[in-house]
Amino acid sequence: MSGESEKLAEGTLVSHLLELRDRLIRSLIAIAVMFIPAAYFANDIFTFIANPLRKQLPEGTQLIATSVVSPFSTPFKTAFFAALFAAMPYVLYQAWAFVAPGLYRHEKRFALPLLVSSIVLFYVGVGFAYKFVFPMIFQFFVSTVPEGVAMMTDISEYMSFALTMFFAFGVAFEVPVAVVLLVVTGIVSLDALKRSRGYVLIAIFVIAAFLTPPDAVTQSAMAIPMYLLYEGGIAMARILSRMRREAQEREEANASSGS
Repeated sequence: MSGESEKLAEGTLVSHLLELRDRLIRSLIAIAVMFIPAAYFANDIFTFIANPLRKQLPEGTQLIATSVVSPFSTPFKTAFFAALFAAMPYVLYQAWAFVAPGLYRHEKRFALPLLVSSIVLFYVGVGFAYKFVFPMIFQFFVSTVPEGVAMMTDISEYMSFALTMFFAFGVAFEVPVAVVLLVVTGIVSLDALKRSRGYVLIAIFVIAAFLTPPDAVTQSAMAIPMYLLYEGGIAMARILSRMRREAQEREEANASSGS
């Protein structure tokens, strides 16, 4: 009997590994498909991402390439991350499809909206960094250049900075999802989150100081939206908790009436 159980467990593990392999292959294919047009327009994509800095540079200055290979490698790297960025919803869908069969029905109803929300919030965070934060911080940086110094940023350094900031703001905008998860899973109560607002505000500014360049402008540009999103997460958790409580009361009422 134990031998049959071991064979069954082994067969289940192998089937899960095969499914995981197939979903990883599909994800890689999706990234490769998105990379083909991204590689063709690599220079245009880099120019688009560099526009917030280029618009703030003083007249007569420009971005430079200090390495022999960087005029090719930097747009190529940009194309890869653009393809990954574009294919990420499909990649996350593959992850969801792999995990979903092991979830209960009520867990699926809870997890799917959170997954969609996390994807949307990540893209919103990246867009916020590009549209609002970059022009503000680059204007600040250019205004602080000492007299007699020409600001000519290396393209590879700029791309590393931009990707880091995109990732940082994308993750920072996941705060509402984290708050909802903490409340729904019972790790932290809603009242505790409300009482901890002051500590959370301090912690957010400390985190922003680590994730952003060492200037107050960029730090505030990340910390203030993060705190507002924290308050939004509390509001979402309050609504979700009320909905779960009402659903539980209806189930208890139906059960009592049925008995």
